[in-house]
Amino acid sequence: MIEIKDLNVDYFGNSALEDVSIEIPFGHIVGIIGPNGAGKSTLIKALLEVIKKRTGTIMVEGRSISEFKRKIAYVPQKNDIDLSFPITVKDTVLTGTYPNLRLFQRPGKKERERVEHCMAMVDISDLANKQISNLSGGQLQRVFIARALAQQAHVFFLDEPFVGIDLVSEKIIVDLLKQLREEGKTILVVHHDLHEVEEYFDKIIILNKKMIAFGDVKDTFTTENIRRAYGSSLGNVIIKGMGGGDND
Repeated sequence: MIEIKDLNVDYFGNSALEDVSIEIPFGHIVGIIGPNGAGKSTLIKALLEVIKKRTGTIMVEGRSISEFKRKIAYVPQKNDIDLSFPITVKDTVLTGTYPNLRLFQRPGKKERERVEHCMAMVDISDLANKQISNLSGGQLQRVFIARALAQQAHVFFLDEPFVGIDLVSEKIIVDLLKQLREEGKTILVVHHDLHEVEEYFDKIIILNKKMIAFGDVKDTFTTENIRRAYGSSLGNVIIKGMGGGDND
């Protein structure tokens, strides 16, 4: 279980998250949804301790999340990646093995075999020697998914993984996330397209700086909760376009 209690985050005096408390059980794909500026990516970065100026506690299995970080893999937004750095696909995936190496240890045969396996899992073996700057959005996202797999993590954080990618890549990633769930892994996904929520996730966190709702998709992805997070106009769109759970 990931336990978040009374989490508050401020950016330059502006509140990004307010009093967020939640207990996330392991073994699920959890979507994090909410309007722009709701604090979705901030929540992920606070969990990763990228954001230091915060209050509240974050525990994993009863321990500080700092003690668990080697078992957490992070796939950032494309905009957070420096594509000008000269590195191949294979070497990028290989960096995923570094957290499990001893100090000054270099990747060996075992790590390189793991990299080959992880690239095959997301169908990018043929891209191994390409520079990442030459990849499409979907290919690039699969590279960073493969890097996360190479880390042999227990928990995966993905920040907007489906933005700007092709349908083939999206299907490969979704199928892989479901496979990881069946293996007992926990996946948190920042997501913006509400039309895919019911298909992609077991549970959802609905945020708008404060916690709006958390639970199983069938119980939580309701018109009322969407209205509370996004406003009544989007709630009406959900009703007309999707059914929205608790239609008026």
